[in-house]
Amino acid sequence: MNTITKTDFHFPGQKNVYTGKVRDVYNIQDNYLVMVVSDRISAFDVVLPEGIPYKGQVLNQIAAKFLDATAGIVPNWKIATPDPMVTVGHLCEPFKVEMVIRGYLAGSSWRSYKAGERSICGLPLPDGMVENQKFATPLITPTTKADEGHDENISKEEIIAQGLVSREDYELLEKYTMELFLKGSEMAAEKGLILVDTKYEFGKKNGKIYLIDEIHTPDSSRYFYADGYEERLRKGEKQKQLSKEFVREWLMENGFQGQPGQRVPEMTPAVIKGISERYIELYENLTGQKFVKAESTGIPERIEKNVTEYLNSLQ
Repeated sequence: MNTITKTDFHFPGQKNVYTGKVRDVYNIQDNYLVMVVSDRISAFDVVLPEGIPYKGQVLNQIAAKFLDATAGIVPNWKIATPDPMVTVGHLCEPFKVEMVIRGYLAGSSWRSYKAGERSICGLPLPDGMVENQKFATPLITPTTKADEGHDENISKEEIIAQGLVSREDYELLEKYTMELFLKGSEMAAEKGLILVDTKYEFGKKNGKIYLIDEIHTPDSSRYFYADGYEERLRKGEKQKQLSKEFVREWLMENGFQGQPGQRVPEMTPAVIKGISERYIELYENLTGQKFVKAESTGIPERIEKNVTEYLNSLQ
């Protein structure tokens, strides 16, 4: 099956391109961005050697749906999706922090809590909590955006003291983060899901704050299935997750956790097909809509044509 794992487009007005783990981002005249969501897949900070059919389309269309649904809360960077795998939007100057918000004690926050820590990013936590327990109110736990290495937790006061974000802007980011999370939680509940935690990125253009990048996708968010949550919590069992955790589990079962000297297990056609089907299942569970597969032949030519025509229409 055809996938797109590398891009080398030459769009009208293109100045440069940034290649991330999954997304290739083209700068158009320092005014717009063309974000191509590839079929690459990463786990344990490693890009795996095979592409996953329809993965780029799934992530792009989930993000577009949630950006549209939350546009009344905060302006966002999206202008259009001229291709199933592409979003065109405003080029913004990103803030140097990511706004992580947690509704439940899970993931890295649970690991820290279990190790004896009783605060995250300067926010106190009570004794006696258990893994995956709901917080009384969601906690905003920002991180720095590292150019290299891992992002680091940072408190609101440290962000302001270091001049990463002004107090006035930061308080707006907090407001937007909470409102976005509550909206995302409502939308998840309608589909029988719990939005556990997620992250938002913001930027500025012409003095105005925009929500940028993807939101509420399985790559940037953790979801639990609501059905059985309370019972599993009571029994101390693992929660049933809607995320790409199944990819990490397959890798670990086959002896790979991204450590030096470890080799990625063979991604057979059956494994690739299975991962693709799970991503489509994620889409349908999150959106409540049937996934419509885009034409899978000549993907680069289709993208180049669709994006070029759209950019020309902006002139």
